[in-house]
Amino acid sequence: MKSNFFLTVVWLVAAVPVLLTGCSPSSSSPSTSQDSPTIKIGEFASLTGSEATFGQSSHQGTQLAVDAINAAGGVLGKPLELITEDDLSQAGQPAVAVRKLIASDSVVAVLGEVASSRSLEAAPICQEYKVPMISPASTNPRVTQVGDYIFRVCFIDPFQGTVMADFALNTLHLKSVAVLSDVRSDYSLGLARFFKERFVSAGGRIVADENYSGGDKDFSAQLTSIKAANPDGVFVPGYYTEVGLIALQSRQLGLSVPMFGGDGWESSSLVPIGGQALEGDYFSTHFSPDDSSPMVQSFVKAYTQRYGQIPDAMAALGYDSAFLLADAIKRAGGAEGSKLRDALAATTNFPGVTGSITMDSHRDASKPAVILTISGGHFKYVKTIAP
Repeated sequence: MKSNFFLTVVWLVAAVPVLLTGCSPSSSSPSTSQDSPTIKIGEFASLTGSEATFGQSSHQGTQLAVDAINAAGGVLGKPLELITEDDLSQAGQPAVAVRKLIASDSVVAVLGEVASSRSLEAAPICQEYKVPMISPASTNPRVTQVGDYIFRVCFIDPFQGTVMADFALNTLHLKSVAVLSDVRSDYSLGLARFFKERFVSAGGRIVADENYSGGDKDFSAQLTSIKAANPDGVFVPGYYTEVGLIALQSRQLGLSVPMFGGDGWESSSLVPIGGQALEGDYFSTHFSPDDSSPMVQSFVKAYTQRYGQIPDAMAALGYDSAFLLADAIKRAGGAEGSKLRDALAATTNFPGVTGSITMDSHRDASKPAVILTISGGHFKYVKTIAP
């Protein structure tokens, strides 16, 4: 169903900057129950480590939403209390974080993660305890397949892979492509797979298919093989930490064809790593701050005032995940697990800053994708592609 709750609060965000300052997640509070003075929600994010900008952006968007909701009176007469755990961008830590949030902090729901591998680690725990989990940005299809308590507010990789394959063929007019993916990342492998399936079925050729491991610094061997295959372009479905280095090293080797990838590229750290080598490259993502809609511009203004920087897609998705959860609690009339799960599953046409959100039968959001290019060291809007 459509909600007026989000529409009411989102317009208040830019108007209450004083109320939105000085708030931070609490690590301890009374256990949540019907008599609790707050509604406790958990969040796990990569606040430090190799993908820290993902978690920091997502957390800041989430915190902005929570504070705006509370400034407008909370949900069902109670404020939301956000309890955040840092998973350090490391395997093993999401499970520790989510078990603490559920067992020790008694949260009613969990928000997180951006990275698909870390969401896949945490999701079975949330499913086991029947605590709804909403991922802001994990795009691997297997995340919500874990169970009926797992949701997401982003599109999934079969769509993103198709979008980038069609973009490569029809907009960039590439006939042959090399693929360079991260064997340690569920996100990267999944996106590579769906891209290749679509690109080949539509008449394109994959002339090289190379791999690396997340954390690698030297990609010269793979890039040398790719250069020898003489592709028209290179698809790199990885995270910004490696993508910037790959761009640098590819140009140093004389590989001058365009590179393109997915939403794992979107980070304020990408251009500082890759610099001029990224100029003219492309990636798909969920949001553009250049969107002229009043709702988006209200969010951009509030976020920029609060944090001193323009929000990226991870911030916008974190923001939407918190508002969606609050709206579901309101529609459920409380935060009891099964009722909250049912309310989330019934979400239809929820007005997010990343687009209208409707949960399909797999608890995935059907959403448009945005294509950005890197120009003058900045991300520039190219086009929006609907599902």
